[in-house]
Amino acid sequence: MDKFLPIYNKVISNLEHNLPPWLHYHCLEHTQRVLEKVIYIAKKENVGEHNLFLLKIAALYHDIGFIVDRENHEELSCIIASKELKEFELNADEIDQICEMMKATKIPQNPTSHLAAILADADLEYLGTDVFLEWSEKLYKELLYYQPDLSEDKWNEIQYNFISNHHYHTSYCKQNREPKKLKNLKLLKKKLEGIK
Repeated sequence: MDKFLPIYNKVISNLEHNLPPWLHYHCLEHTQRVLEKVIYIAKKENVGEHNLFLLKIAALYHDIGFIVDRENHEELSCIIASKELKEFELNADEIDQICEMMKATKIPQNPTSHLAAILADADLEYLGTDVFLEWSEKLYKELLYYQPDLSEDKWNEIQYNFISNHHYHTSYCKQNREPKKLKNLKLLKKKLEGIK
């Protein structure tokens, strides 16, 4: 019996039914994407089976706190995960490790272990991909719910500054996502300069 499947089903069902509808970026699709990227990057980084299991759980739970509140959602995610994972017979050390990984997704990212670095990179992997603009648009739409007067120019400026200061943490993403991320940054610069 796959130990991961019942955990996956519980979390996905919770996200499906309880995430607020205005979360266009921090949605079910984002969690599924981060899970997929965690598995992919972990394999490239030669992560063992048990650590991959813990990583997958951290990816699933990393934004579940949004069900409760946007503020401190990483902390809230940890509280929810800690409570639920006891039901699935994970021990205290494993739960601590999972929480440590989830906290690494907090901005500015500061992962404290290799596994935390993988989750942090999986969370923002899209910055160095072709789907950057699509997800950027989703995040803008989500932020408009909280800041209705946020202009597109201001948003591009926020993004530009954020990406300028962002660093990938894993060897895989440094080699394979950083070059495209820099191209996406140039794209934003052109937008800011008004060059279409």
